[in-house]
Amino acid sequence: MSTDLKNVFNLDGKIALVTGASRGIGEAIAKLFAAHGAEVIVSSRKAEGCQVVADAIVADGGKAHVMPCHAGDIDDMTRLIDGIAEKFGKLDILVNNAAANPFFGHVLDTPLDAIDKTIEVNLRGYFVMSQLAGRLMKKNGGGAIVNTASINGVKPGQFQSIYSVTKAAVINTTQAFAKECAPLGIRVNAVLPGLTETKFASALTQNEDLLKRFLPLIPMQRVADPSEIAPAVLYLASDAASYTTGSCITVDGGYLS
Repeated sequence: MSTDLKNVFNLDGKIALVTGASRGIGEAIAKLFAAHGAEVIVSSRKAEGCQVVADAIVADGGKAHVMPCHAGDIDDMTRLIDGIAEKFGKLDILVNNAAANPFFGHVLDTPLDAIDKTIEVNLRGYFVMSQLAGRLMKKNGGGAIVNTASINGVKPGQFQSIYSVTKAAVINTTQAFAKECAPLGIRVNAVLPGLTETKFASALTQNEDLLKRFLPLIPMQRVADPSEIAPAVLYLASDAASYTTGSCITVDGGYLS
């Protein structure tokens, strides 16, 4: 496949679905995709937050649509993908970014409902959403799926046991889908963010004692901004990564190095 080097990051004409896009890393991804020409479907559980992001994209000259979805509910995910097929006729890019992390505490104290919730969204949700989107992509000759995993999937985070377990599963899910979907023209990759300044990570970033212990472990000695994670996702979703599948890109300030 020959690549136009001047336009490898151009997403003109692409329909891109970003889950968990109402804030944080998902918001940054949605806005970056739109800035590079994609027509972005901003999705999360609550329409209000999605609308704020979509309005900002449109105000900047981009294209965005709000399609709410609970990324752990199979019926909701099915309705979302069916709605995309009906409205757009295709899906070029899926970013599985929605995630749950309802418990922060000792592994022995992890409640069963927190285990179930985390698995529902972070593992089953990613797997089923990739299936549904992949089937639509297959009909149109291919596409790109990018999963938001985590450095915790490689090295479990303290007091984040079940979250870390599910993110390790996301890495394996990425590689499994990549192997089986490559012949269909569907590339599947993952980004592994390190500690990032989001509401999701506030249990760490807003805890001064924990942050003082964690920052020295990061060679760059700072927390990432969501805008620093999004470009890696853009790369994997774009033609710049046309020969890249099954890869997991770490964006962690050197933590795992």
